[in-house]
Amino acid sequence: MKNIFLSILIVFLFTPFLFAQQGIISGSVKSSANEPLQFVNLAIKGTTTGTTSGKDGRFEFSIPANKDLTILVSYIGYEPDSIAIRVKENERKIIHLVLKQMSTQLESIEVKDQQLRTNTFSRLDPKVLTFIPTINASVEDLIKTMPGVSSRNELSSQYSVRGGNYDENLVFVNDIEVYRPFLVRSGQQEGQSFLNPDLVAGISFSAGGFDAKYGDKMSSVLDIRYKKPTAFAGSFDVSLLGASAHLEGVFAKKFSFLIGARYKTNSYLLKGLDTKGNYKPRFFDIQGMLNYEIDKKWEISVLGSFTNNSYKLIPETRETSFGTLDEAYKIKIYFDGQEVDSYQNWLTAATLTYRPAHNIRLKLIGSAFQTYESETYDISGEYWLGRLEVFQGSGQGTVTEVMGVGAYLQHARNYLDGTVYNIEHRGTWEKDKSSMAWGVKYQRDQFKYSMSEWELQDSAGYSLPHPQDSIGSLNPPKSDLILYNVIKSSNTINTNRISAFIQDTWTFKNQSNDVAITAGIRAIYYDYSNQFSVNPRANISFKPHWKHETVFRISGGYYSQPPTFREMTDLRGNIVPNLKAQTAIHIVAGSDYYFKAWGRPFKLVAEMYYKNMQNLIPYEIDNLKIRYYGTNDSHGYAAGIDFRVNGEFVKGAESWASLSIMKTEEYYEGSWIPRPTDQRFNLAIFFQDYIPGFPTWKMNLTLIYGSGLPFGPPNSPRNEQVLRIPPYRRVDIGLSKQLIGSQTKFSAKNPLRVFDNLWLSLDIFNLLQISNTVSYLWITDINEKQYAVPNYLTPRMVNLKLVASF
Repeated sequence: MKNIFLSILIVFLFTPFLFAQQGIISGSVKSSANEPLQFVNLAIKGTTTGTTSGKDGRFEFSIPANKDLTILVSYIGYEPDSIAIRVKENERKIIHLVLKQMSTQLESIEVKDQQLRTNTFSRLDPKVLTFIPTINASVEDLIKTMPGVSSRNELSSQYSVRGGNYDENLVFVNDIEVYRPFLVRSGQQEGQSFLNPDLVAGISFSAGGFDAKYGDKMSSVLDIRYKKPTAFAGSFDVSLLGASAHLEGVFAKKFSFLIGARYKTNSYLLKGLDTKGNYKPRFFDIQGMLNYEIDKKWEISVLGSFTNNSYKLIPETRETSFGTLDEAYKIKIYFDGQEVDSYQNWLTAATLTYRPAHNIRLKLIGSAFQTYESETYDISGEYWLGRLEVFQGSGQGTVTEVMGVGAYLQHARNYLDGTVYNIEHRGTWEKDKSSMAWGVKYQRDQFKYSMSEWELQDSAGYSLPHPQDSIGSLNPPKSDLILYNVIKSSNTINTNRISAFIQDTWTFKNQSNDVAITAGIRAIYYDYSNQFSVNPRANISFKPHWKHETVFRISGGYYSQPPTFREMTDLRGNIVPNLKAQTAIHIVAGSDYYFKAWGRPFKLVAEMYYKNMQNLIPYEIDNLKIRYYGTNDSHGYAAGIDFRVNGEFVKGAESWASLSIMKTEEYYEGSWIPRPTDQRFNLAIFFQDYIPGFPTWKMNLTLIYGSGLPFGPPNSPRNEQVLRIPPYRRVDIGLSKQLIGSQTKFSAKNPLRVFDNLWLSLDIFNLLQISNTVSYLWITDINEKQYAVPNYLTPRMVNLKLVASF
C-alpha cells in the first residue's frame, strides 16, 4: 500500500508535460433586456471544449492560442450566435454577449451536440429534471428514456442497458464512483438515488463501447458533473411526495460551496397498491461539495454525503384479481407481522487538482464509502384462492369455486456492513491535435454479510410438501418439518484491486472530412481470483463535409467485470472462491444525422451493437433483487439496434423519442435460453409542449413501453424460466404554470422579488391506469399446483409540486 501511494505521488508531481499554448476568454451573457442569462452553452466549434454561464451570466474557459476559432453560443428561447476569436499565448480576452429573444420564448431544455462526437457518450441537459413528470424526478428517470435502456419499475432508479443487469452500470460524480444499496429487493424500499438533481450541472451517458478511462463494468457509464458555483443561488421544491432544497455560493472568489438536502416519503403512492397496511417509508439525504482555489495552479475539492433510508410495513390485507377472461382468479390474503428495513451510508471524497500549465490537469482523488444495511421481517399470510367468473363488459365478477386455502410464513434477518476505499491519480494533457488521459487506482473492499432467511408453506392446514397420508395407522410416519428457501450464512470478504489506463484522442481535419480516433488500454489486477486482465478499447469518428451534417462512428473493446461480494454469493448465501471476472467484447457502429424539419433543427442517432460475453455468472431477478448462482459456467451474447430522434417538435421545446430492439441469450447447461433482462422491444418518449401565445404554461409527457421479461417458478431449473411477464406500459403527464419569471416585475418592498422563478406543477402518474406487473407471489395448493399471483405497481395518482429558484 505504501509503495502504491508513493508511486502515485511521484507520477502526480513529476509528470513531464509542462509546456502549453493556451489563452483564456471570459465575459458575460445577457438578454436584450440587460438581464444576465444562466446556463448559456458556449463551445469551441469542432472540439469538446466548452462551458456554461453562471447565475450572473459570467463565464470563463481556456482555448488554444494562436488559432482562428469559432465559439458557438446557444440558449433555449434565444437565437443561437457564433463568434470568431483568436488569442495569443497566456492572453486573457474579455467578451460580452447579448442574445436576442425568439418570437416565442419558452424556458425549457435543449439537448444539442454542436461538435464531432469522439466517443459514444450522449450529453443531456439537467434543466429538464425540474419538469419531468415521474415519481422520482431523478437523473435516472431521464436515463430511462435513452435508447438501449430499459426499466420496469417506476418506484426504482435502477435500469438495465443492452441486456445487462443493474450491477453492470457505472455511475460517477466528478470522477468518483458511487454505489447503489446492496440489500434492496423492491422499489418501495429503495428511496432516493445518490444523484441529487439540484446539484447537477452536466449529464453524459454511454450505453456501451465507452473509453478505457472508465471503470470495470460491462454495460454502461453515467458520468455526472456537479456544479461549480459562480454566484449565490438556491432553490427548493415541495410536493406530496417530499421536499428538497439547495444553496450555492462563492466567498472571496476562491471558495465556493454547494449543498443540498432531500426528504422523500412515498407512503401516499404505496397506499394505492393491492397490499393494504401501514406504510412508513422515510428517505433523507444531505450532500455538500466545497471547492477552494489555493492559487492559479492548485485547487482542492471535498464531496460529502449522508443518507438515512428507513422502510417499515405492517401489512393487513391484500386482494388481487388475475388471469384471463376464460380463466380468472381472485386471491384474498390476511397478514400478520411486519417488515423493518434500514439503509445508512456515508461517502467522503477529496480531490486535489494541480495545473502546471493551461493544458495539463493532474488529479489525486481519495474516497471512502461506508454502508450499514439491515433487512428484517416476519410476515405470515393466510390466503383464500377462488375461481372468478367475470361478467363480460363490466370488469366485475364473483367467485364461483374455491381453489384452495392455506398460509405461509416468511422470515429474514439480513445484515450488511461494507466499506470501499479508493485512491486514484488521473491526468489529462490537451495538445493541438490530440488529448491524452491516464490514471492509476487502488481499491479495497471490506464487507461483513450475514443472512438468515426461510419460508414455511402450508395448504388447508397441511405443511408442504405434504407427506403420504396414513389414516388409521398405529405407527404413522414422523416426517420432518421442511422449510423452503433456507439461507443461513455469515461471511467476511476483503478484496483488493489495482487498475490503470492510458488513452489518447487524435483529430484530423481537411477540406473533405474530419476524423477523430480514440485508442486506449486498461489493465486490472484482482487479488480475490489472482487474475490480471488487459482491456484494449478504441473509437473512430468520421465526419464528411456533406450538405447535411453527418457523423459515422465505430467503437469496440474488451470489458471485464471482477466479481463483487454480490456475485461471489451463491443461492444459499455461501461465498464461492476463485470466481473469474465476467467479460464482454463490444462492437458498436452508429451514426448521427443532423437535419431540419419545419425550419427547426433535429438529430437522428442510430447504433447497432453486438456483445460477446464469457465467464458469465447466471442469475435470477425477483423485483429488484438479483440472486447469483456463484458459477462461471455460462456464456452469451446481446445484439440489437437503437434509434433516437430529438429536436424541437414544438418550437422552442426540445423533445425526443427512443426505440430499441434487442435480443440477449446465454448458453447454460446445454441449451440457449433468454437472459433475465431479455427485453426484445422498448419505446420511450419525452415530449414537451406549451400553449401558443402563453409560454408560461408547459406540458411534459413521458411514455414508456417495454416488452415482457422472462421469468419462471421459484426453485425451478434455469432453462425452464422462459415464461414472459406482460409488457410494461406507462404514461405520465405534467402541467406546469410559471408564476414568477424574467417577465415578472415586483416593487422594491415585495418579498417575492427574491425569486427568479416560481413554478406550480400538477402531475398525473400512470395516466391510463394500467396495472403493470413487477414480479409474482407464488401460491401452492395441496396438490403441489402453483399459481403465479402478479404483484402490481402503482395505479393512477396525482401529485402537486411547487418549485422555486432564487
